[in-house]
Amino acid sequence: MTTWRLPGPSRLLVAVIAALAGLLLATSAVTARGTDLRSDRRLQLADLLARQRDELQGREQQAAALRGQVARETALGAARDTRAAQQQRQLAPVALAAGLVPVRGPALTVDLDDAPPGATSADPDDLVVHQQDVQAVVNALWSGGAEAMTLMGQRVISTSAVRCVGNTVVLHGQVYGPPFVVTAIGDRQRMRDSLAREPGVELFQRYVEAFGLGYRVRAEDDVHLPAYDGPLELAAAVGQAS
Repeated sequence: MTTWRLPGPSRLLVAVIAALAGLLLATSAVTARGTDLRSDRRLQLADLLARQRDELQGREQQAAALRGQVARETALGAARDTRAAQQQRQLAPVALAAGLVPVRGPALTVDLDDAPPGATSADPDDLVVHQQDVQAVVNALWSGGAEAMTLMGQRVISTSAVRCVGNTVVLHGQVYGPPFVVTAIGDRQRMRDSLAREPGVELFQRYVEAFGLGYRVRAEDDVHLPAYDGPLELAAAVGQAS
């Protein structure tokens, strides 16, 4: 049998390679510290999953807390809304009586006008509408159960003041000439009856017959009266609801 022998330099190269391989194995063993590298990676992945699970649970707890807070705030808001609605229902009659809300419904309108040109009287005051005439109509409508009222399109309340200056009427700082128009929402028949019983209105109708002053009562099926938007200080009242 023939025996092969490596030349001298080749034997030296093999020895060096073997030494390097042994050193690599020793380094791997030290780095791994005697453990399985694959097992170490599995442990790291498990730790990462555990941390992510804990973080997710924390976020879920925060979300649950926020949902609870939202639910509580919603419940409180609903309770406040309920209280506000109750207060609004309680204040509605007061707001209506104070004229602070617009009103719509069937109405009765009364027109009062001066005597036509050419009418004569020994006293010129007999030929014009006076403050007491307007007040008599307003008072009669209130007494007849008027729920809301306007004079010349302005909402009339219990503290409204109407004054005569010559043959004009001043209301809430505005000056109006005849004809003077009073509109009231309410039971129209009841208000008609109240007008017929009012002494001041009855007296004015005598002047209507004698000197031709204007007086007309008309029913309206659907009118819109605006809310009062003037000052609420007490003034000389036109009339007051019963």
